[in-house]
Amino acid sequence: MRRREAVSVMQSDPVGQEGWPARSFLGGLPKSVRTGLLELGTRCRYLREEILIREGDRSKHVVLLRSGFVKVTSRLDNGHEALLAIRIGGDIVGEMAAMDDAPRSATVTACGEIAASIVRESDLRLFLSNHPEAAMALAGIVAQRLRWANRRRVEFGGYPVKVRLARVLAELATSYGLRVPRGLVIGVDLTQPEMAALTGSAEVTIHKALAELRRDGLITTGYRRTTVLDLARLRDVARLGATRQ
Repeated sequence: MRRREAVSVMQSDPVGQEGWPARSFLGGLPKSVRTGLLELGTRCRYLREEILIREGDRSKHVVLLRSGFVKVTSRLDNGHEALLAIRIGGDIVGEMAAMDDAPRSATVTACGEIAASIVRESDLRLFLSNHPEAAMALAGIVAQRLRWANRRRVEFGGYPVKVRLARVLAELATSYGLRVPRGLVIGVDLTQPEMAALTGSAEVTIHKALAELRRDGLITTGYRRTTVLDLARLRDVARLGATRQ
């Protein structure tokens, strides 16, 4: 896979753009705070498969995603890559290295064209000290991601693959799905090997689980997209209970 550093400066991208998911970092900030934060740093565009952050680097900046999707991956001892998470427009990435002196713990790669802002650690710290709402929101994001990681470790040993896959798809649809007449489109370009990595399963098992979910009328799959047709029933399969509003 190509790993090319992104350096092109974005010429125009509206500051304070609306429409980020409410559960994302930017989407959860008051408008005035969000506008001030987006005025910091350097605005850039990344192309598909360009690297925003590289595992092992000692850099300290954070990246605010204005639009698009990225994949967060980490190297395994056997040389393979594990897909840890998906992040979209409104999210922040690289926040852990900005908080401690440890190297980057994961690689962040663009899934398509990305609009972003690169913010230096010193500028972020000063902004957070002057805007406690942003500091609290960032702390909440870090806690949310820690809970997600802990839940994943439990699920890998406690649920069958179909349930784990249904959970991943339901969470993506709830947080990032785009409403269309037939349901919710998850516009994330996830391959079956990547779905297998997210669910801690084998690719052949994911293929079977996807086929079962399609046969049950819960999802459809196509080129670079998955559509959730019935989120309530998918959440039942995922053992997540009633759909959150």
